Amino acid sequence: MRTEIKNNVLYCYPAGAVDSSNAKEFEAGILDAMRVHPGCDTVLDMGGMTHISSAGLRVLLRITQEKGAPLILQNVSQDLYEILDVTGFTQLLDVRRSIREISVEGCDFVGRGALGKVYRIDRDTIVKVFENTDALDMIRTEQKRAKQAFLMGIPTAISYDIVRVGQKYGSVFEMVKASTFNDLIVAHPERADELIRRYAGVIHRVHSTLAKPGDLPDAREMYIGFLDKVKDVLKPETERRLRELILAVPEDLHVVHGDFHMKNVMLSDGEPMLIDMETLCAGNPVFDYAGLFVAYEAFNEDDPQNSMNFMGISDELCLAIWRGSLALDLGITDEEALRPIIDRVKVAGYVRFLYLLLILRNGGEELLQTRVRHTLEHLDELLGHVDSLAI
Repeated sequence: MRTEIKNNVLYCYPAGAVDSSNAKEFEAGILDAMRVHPGCDTVLDMGGMTHISSAGLRVLLRITQEKGAPLILQNVSQDLYEILDVTGFTQLLDVRRSIREISVEGCDFVGRGALGKVYRIDRDTIVKVFENTDALDMIRTEQKRAKQAFLMGIPTAISYDIVRVGQKYGSVFEMVKASTFNDLIVAHPERADELIRRYAGVIHRVHSTLAKPGDLPDAREMYIGFLDKVKDVLKPETERRLRELILAVPEDLHVVHGDFHMKNVMLSDGEPMLIDMETLCAGNPVFDYAGLFVAYEAFNEDDPQNSMNFMGISDELCLAIWRGSLALDLGITDEEALRPIIDRVKVAGYVRFLYLLLILRNGGEELLQTRVRHTLEHLDELLGHVDSLAI
């Protein structure tokens, strides 16, 4: 049995059929690999398996009991899946069917996001193709978060399939007559005020939803993760102060989307619907508005064409979208009252912005260095008077 380690995960690749004649060998191969690599998650890639008998199933059960956690089986063929399903093993194990391959050649291009491109496969179906060839875990996380959101009453599109598109992975959605709010505001700028109000209503609905303790990741942890990735470009005192401010935000179980720009809010048959749910978490709304500040303002500062290239809208409309939705969500219209809140959003936003700059590295080295320098200058100024991030 071939094994390998990738990203601290042990992958085992059994092949052929497992029955009573070789079940002990099958079990020994997996257990030996687990003992050599203790502490790693274990994934059985079943792509080379043709059959598994009851003796093989008992092996999977014993290994699961030894691990104390469900064993992950991936690339499971339809025939194997039916065996696992009828015997109840799909309830005991984390079973992932084999991934079908599709082509987007000749498909209508719908739009581009930071992580991938969206194509319409047919009248009712779209696929988001991720640029990162290792996006499989991200897609599965998105599916899980979307289901959680749906059960909490948040309107969301749930991906019903994962596909391969060449060397990349895609997430498939059913979208009947769907347009993003970004599409609508580009096509109908005269309706901007109406669309911003409706968009803000979706944001408010999400931010008014409470998750159960432990159901969703903590938004503070996500931002501490961003900070850990960018601390080498920060002065020690800046990094320390940012960490203090993030950790001082009170625990909050209200839902945060994590990437709430208008491209991730669809209007399907007149009903708003969220997509890209992999960043769904719980926390203070400052962490959502930090993402909007980055998308609608920070990226535009040193690249005046960014908003037109990415969003298809002007810088002025970008500001109206994120600041207008903030005011409507919080019910605050007085500009003086909003100013300190916007500064808090910017502090969290610049942490996120630095992370994205260093991860994506878009626009060339000169633009990257300019953006990093200006971000550090802004943080120095903001940290002189911002004493809390919570809003």
